[in-house]
Formats: sequence, structure tokens, C-alpha cells
Amino acid sequence: MRHQKKSFRLTPLPAHHPLETIPILRQLTKASRALAELKGEAKTIPNESILINTLGLQEAKDSSAVENIITTNDELFKASIDETYITPAAKEVHNYVAALITGFQAVRESKLLTNRTILAIQEQLEKNNAGFRKLPGTTLKNNEGEIVYEPPQDSQEILDLMGNLEKYINDERVQDLDPLIKMAVIHYQFESIHPFYDGNGRTGRIINILYLVKEGLLDIPVLYLSHYIIQNKGAYYQHLQSVRDHNAWEEWIMYMLTGVEQTAYQTIQLIKEIRQLMSLYKSKMREGTNFYRKELLENLFQHPYTKIPFVESALGVHRNTAASYLNKLAKLGLVEKVRLGRSNYYVNRALFELLRRGFA
Repeated sequence: MRHQKKSFRLTPLPAHHPLETIPILRQLTKASRALAELKGEAKTIPNESILINTLGLQEAKDSSAVENIITTNDELFKASIDETYITPAAKEVHNYVAALITGFQAVRESKLLTNRTILAIQEQLEKNNAGFRKLPGTTLKNNEGEIVYEPPQDSQEILDLMGNLEKYINDERVQDLDPLIKMAVIHYQFESIHPFYDGNGRTGRIINILYLVKEGLLDIPVLYLSHYIIQNKGAYYQHLQSVRDHNAWEEWIMYMLTGVEQTAYQTIQLIKEIRQLMSLYKSKMREGTNFYRKELLENLFQHPYTKIPFVESALGVHRNTAASYLNKLAKLGLVEKVRLGRSNYYVNRALFELLRRGFA
């Protein structure tokens, strides 16, 4: 069994196997429809940073959890406004958000998803510049410690395969497929190359969403498959390995397309609830205060926690004015004033609970 795993040799793309079977095309229709609805729903939140920040943090938490980097929402949101409270796990999650934003900005500007960007993403994740693997010895093991897959070991082979993958991602002439099918192929190939010493899973999950942005299926990165993968973690690894062992492409692509469909509809619902909550806050702020401003509302929804300096910066007001605004909102029950150390923080508890519940 172990020798069979080691005898497998990863080949460059394109994959010369049926990738547009009838079951795949049927599921592709469902996934594409769901993704188009999500793209439209995301536009109903005018300030894109609200969704990038709130959903991005949730994705970072879930993507890290796939690799057993566990943090709570409370740790995560506190750390997002004050590094004094950052835990090692929360730091990993914040590195993920920084990597996602780095990649998104690069793809938005260049309309390409290059190896240079992939290297920058991994560098942000791991806070090192080790680059692609140069030394042999990397293996993937199961929970019993048995080797289930040995990725390419030779540094030149890794470079060649990553060069081939870069071309496949950016040149549609290599293989003319629907982008959602190609996303599944790209993810399989990247995870099978396993080009880095660390951070391959998280980098690969960022590549998924950036590829959809590159292809214009989404305007901003809001479709995150990590929660779906956590819920179906055994199947995820099984399907990846079955492609290597048995060329089981249909099952793998169906798994990914189902994930896109389910996650898109879950995200649509979450965005609707955020929008409804923002509308409620807008009404209450207009009724109960004389200082409603769009920038203040958006500040309360970019993170569940805020503090006086953030409001000062967002509104361009004096510190005393920002404090007065937040204290008034606390009296109205729109935020909860919390003392941490020597500072006051203001928690949008309704948003916090909404995000805590997430896709559960």
C-alpha cells in the first residue's frame, strides 16, 4: 500500500480525463447559479471592507481550524483591535487575513494570479521567506502516522510544476473549462505539488477564492469553503487521494462544486442578516441620536469590537466627541461598553452573535 503511494508521479496540467461528465455539468449549473446570486447579494453592502473584514476573519478562523489552529471569536475580535490580547492561534488567523488581502489586491490590480502572488501569500501566512521547497523529505501522513502521499521532492520538479500551474491558472488556452471546474483542478494540483514546507492548505484555500475573483465570478473575496471542508474533512482528504490513486476526478469535482453551492447560499443568508441588522441600527441611530453618520454605522460593522480612536479616525472628530458618540450608543443598547485593561471597548453584540453563529 505504501509503495503504491510512493510510485505515483504527479503530471503537469491539463488533466487528460473526463472533467465534464453529466453529473458534473448538472452540479455546475447549481453552483454557478448560487455563485451569481452571491455576487449580486454582496453588492447590497456598499462598503466592501465590511464583508472583507467580517467574513474574512470568519474564513481565516475556519481555514486555520482545518489545520487544528483553534481560536475563539472573542480572542479573534479582541486581537483585531488590540494586539495586547493576541494569542498564538489568533496571530495565525490574523496572518491569514493579511495574506488574503495581499493576494486580493494583487489579483485586482493585475487580473492575474501568479506564482509571485502565491509566494507573497505564503510569506504573509508563515512570516518567513523560505519560498518553494528545496530539500527532500516532505510526506503527508494520516492520523496513524502512516505515509499516504509523497509529493514531488526534487526542487526543479516543484518549480516546473508550479510554472505549469501558473500558466494553467492564467492562460485559458491550456484547457477550456468552466472556471468552477478549473478551480477544483487547480486546488487538487496545488495541494498535490505541496510546494511549501508549511501553509499549503491555507494558501490553497486562498487561491480558490482569488481565482474566482480573477475570473470575474465574484467582485470581492466572500465565498469561503473552509467551513464546508471542516464539516466534510474526511471526504476532502479522501477525494484528493482518490484522484491520485484512481483518477477519481468526477467525485472530487462534485465535492468541490457542492461546496460552492452550499457555501454560496449560506453566505447569501449571512449577508442578508448583516444588511438587515445594519438597517435596524441605522433607524435606531437616527431616532435616538442627532449624530447619525454613514461612516459611524460602517465602523460598527467592520468589526464587532470598536474603540474611541477608530471612531475618531473614521469620522475625523475629536476624541471627546468620539467617546460621547459611543457612550450614547451604549445607552441605546446598540453597543456594549467593556473595560479591558486601561481602555474601553465597544462591542456590537448583535453582530458578534451573528458571526459567532456563522454557518452553524
